Amino acid sequence: MDYFSTFLGQNTLIFIDINAAFFNIKFNVLNLIDDFVDNGAENPRFASSLATKGVGHLVRKGTGGRSSVSGIVATVFGATGFLGRYLVQQLAKMGSQVLVPFRGSEESPRHLKLMGDLGQIVPMKYNPRDENSIKAVMAKANVVINLIGREYETRNYSFEEVNHQMAQQLAVISKEHGGIMRYIQVSCLGASPSSPSRMLRAKAAAEEAILRELPEATVMKPAVMIGTEDRILNPWAHFVKKYGFLPLIGDGSTKIQPVYVVDVASAIVAALKDDGSSMGKTYELGGPEIYTMHQLAELMYDTIREWPHYVKIPFPIAKAVSMPREVLLNKVPFPMPVPTIFNLDAIEALTTDTLVSESALKFDDLGIAPRKLKGYATEFLIQYRKGGPNYGSTVSEKLTPKSWS
Repeated sequence: MDYFSTFLGQNTLIFIDINAAFFNIKFNVLNLIDDFVDNGAENPRFASSLATKGVGHLVRKGTGGRSSVSGIVATVFGATGFLGRYLVQQLAKMGSQVLVPFRGSEESPRHLKLMGDLGQIVPMKYNPRDENSIKAVMAKANVVINLIGREYETRNYSFEEVNHQMAQQLAVISKEHGGIMRYIQVSCLGASPSSPSRMLRAKAAAEEAILRELPEATVMKPAVMIGTEDRILNPWAHFVKKYGFLPLIGDGSTKIQPVYVVDVASAIVAALKDDGSSMGKTYELGGPEIYTMHQLAELMYDTIREWPHYVKIPFPIAKAVSMPREVLLNKVPFPMPVPTIFNLDAIEALTTDTLVSESALKFDDLGIAPRKLKGYATEFLIQYRKGGPNYGSTVSEKLTPKSWS
């Protein structure tokens, strides 16, 4: 009996200790909740990361990271394109929720879902010609970023519809939304009403329409973007590998200011992180170096380790070669092939230099130092080297046959 009483007493004490510890934890949790409810506005730990419209920081300062909450819920139109994947990655990396409208296959946004924490990248199928569909993908957003653009026409979408009318419609809907705190339009360097390129004229019209609807919108005008999925060095290298020469439009003297695509994505994120100072402003985003088309081709040849061979094609002949697609585009009952080097509108754009103007706001105004192209930014071209990444036509190393003895 004495042993049983001693055992019962010891277990009772243990039970009491456990209950005391539990109630102590519960009391602390309740106090934490009370602090959050009563003092959330004053306590920076629990303060809202969202600012009033047009004022202050959009992004809460803290440790950041994919599992944090930045306060940004961004609808990124055109996120499945070239620039989109880099922008989504940077937004997701700091804990933003990204709504990804797409109009094609369910597979098109799949690669983006891996860039953010669970549930942070939300693909949403939509119809760009359906206003209700657009409103649905913007319903929960406080940031809208428009990356939609195309440098060639198809049977279904003209330059004006894709580059101007869609952008204008997004601005109008964002204005009516009431909760959109930042609107960023990605245009093109060289966009002007007087440009010889229809796409650049449409982009200029879009800028004017957007700033008319939303004077506080931010416009980014990147130069030709370079990166793993780019539409200039990749087609060039593929053509050289297949045919052994590169058609050089004109005499190769047109000047451009190519920029690394990751730097453009960083500029957009930097504009979102500022205190609103970038609102209502236009930034021209060019790389740190100016290239002629011939010099850029030399960089490509140097990277893929091939001897440079060019066929210089005067502008009139290049336009004549590109013309049949444009003439037949809406006259044949089947889609025309996507133009690469011989794109009539791109050839028109090459008739004038495309450089950042001296008085324009640049990367420096966003606190970003753009990277030079030679090196890391063009390493993706290594895949085009003959014999593997360590070889190529211009190196002396040869594959040594293995000895089987």
